[in-house]
Amino acid sequence: MLAQDLLNGEPGAFDRFVEYFRSRIFNYSWLMCGQREDAEEVAQEALLRVFEKFSELRDPERVRPWVFRIAKNACLTKRRRSLFAPSTSQEVSLDSLIPARNGQDGAVRLEIADWSRLPEDQVLQAEMHKELRQAIRDLPDLYRPVILLRDMEDLSTEETAQILDVSEDVVKTRLHRARLMLRRQLDARLRVHEGK
Repeated sequence: MLAQDLLNGEPGAFDRFVEYFRSRIFNYSWLMCGQREDAEEVAQEALLRVFEKFSELRDPERVRPWVFRIAKNACLTKRRRSLFAPSTSQEVSLDSLIPARNGQDGAVRLEIADWSRLPEDQVLQAEMHKELRQAIRDLPDLYRPVILLRDMEDLSTEETAQILDVSEDVVKTRLHRARLMLRRQLDARLRVHEGK
């Protein structure tokens, strides 16, 4: 384990720790902050704080949530000072995310546009990745960290709740709403590309 090796003073542990977390913190920060330059600063600041506070790490087994909590706080601090800081986030109604009923039979169906028929799989994957990242960036601030921590970093609901200082039920609700918003955004984006 990276944290335990670092605590034990193992040779190369510092480099392995930085290598493992640097890109993860950068990706999280970039999607949270929305600006590459801000994300670079946040990633550096977060890693610096991690090492300054490393002696405070109580449970080396839970280093990932601890590191992301520090990254979240560094990102929030940066965003408060940023010119690009968005307005305050508000809860999104679940009703606003439910798809409209089909006019013919009244059935509710949520479909995502099908890109599988398009040629050039590598181009398609790169474009899909780009669309997904942009859709995540476009999520309201309240929902973006939940998607990033649960679905991209694969942290547990409990760990995500601790990082965000909310209850597990709040994480589950926000995650559900965020996934619905992403699905809707991706559907709209993919349909635009499908029509080209």
